[in-house]
Amino acid sequence: MAEYRKFTLAAIQASPIFFDREASTEKACQLIEEAANQDVTVAAFGETWLPGYPLFAATNLKSPLWWKAAADYLANAVEIPSPTTDRLCAAACRAGIDVVIGLVELDNRTRGTVYCTLLFISREGKILGRHRKLKPTFVERAIWGEGDALGLSVYERPYGRLSGLNCWEHNMVLPGYALMAQGTQIHVAAWPGREPEAPESPTPIWPRQLLLSRAFASQAGSYVIVAGGLSSLDHIPECYHDLDIRDYPGDSYIIDPRGEVIAGPAKGETILTAQGSIEEVLAAKAACDVGGHYSRPDVLQLLVHGRPLERVIESARSDYIARLMVDIPSESNLDDLSPATDNEEEAMVANPKTLLK
Repeated sequence: MAEYRKFTLAAIQASPIFFDREASTEKACQLIEEAANQDVTVAAFGETWLPGYPLFAATNLKSPLWWKAAADYLANAVEIPSPTTDRLCAAACRAGIDVVIGLVELDNRTRGTVYCTLLFISREGKILGRHRKLKPTFVERAIWGEGDALGLSVYERPYGRLSGLNCWEHNMVLPGYALMAQGTQIHVAAWPGREPEAPESPTPIWPRQLLLSRAFASQAGSYVIVAGGLSSLDHIPECYHDLDIRDYPGDSYIIDPRGEVIAGPAKGETILTAQGSIEEVLAAKAACDVGGHYSRPDVLQLLVHGRPLERVIESARSDYIARLMVDIPSESNLDDLSPATDNEEEAMVANPKTLLK
């Protein structure tokens, strides 16, 4: 008989200190320690938990207060790596647990754009990777930039394969399939933290965090930690109270590989936990492995561009490619272009084919 790895999953449902990166980081480190005291294996925080979901995004853009909040939001964003991520890594290492935490990530090149990012930290205190939300939802597009597929990855951990997505990326279908096809076994679904009743038809926008997370669990044959944020007007600095900000009660869950709820909904500030076993994952995948025996790659395939999105490309690979494209054979692959030195540029103008290996 096989011996199956067992683990304890945790959704950390708590309010950050909104618009305060340092205080939120301190609280996150404390919560990581609390999770370790419950013998947790991997703990997850909600979407952009540090230093908070942009609750002001859906309020009045014509208000100067909205723009003050937007500036404050950027000022408290997190660079990766940075002293903030160093503190989180140190906390994970001291606790001996893996941590997945939602961050407002600052673009360290422009310093004028932020991303909805999931940061994956190992129990050894190392950054495993980051995933930027591919498509912010509706009013979120006024705040967050679009992510890339660089972090659309599954991480091999001692207890299983770990992945994560933000919010309505679970409604996009293809990002989820990319992770399922990599064999995810424990998945973090990070949400702002609200599971209201469905609005009157035909209104199509409401979170559906439980529905979409259960669907992912069933399709992937994986556990899903539904990590919801927690917020109310009391958690927001008083200077922003006039923005008419709604409450987010959390509604975190943990779901098994069949798509069934095994813990939750969480209420208030708490650490929701549940036990898991690789045996349950393998049983689910034996029935339906959408990246393996339950796929048809001869009919359907997914192409993922796993590269960072570059706005500016320096050197001859931009100037000369643009100017000389007409002279390059159509069957050539631009990915095979050799980088040019300054001394080679004059020769390239005379003979564009020297760009090719």
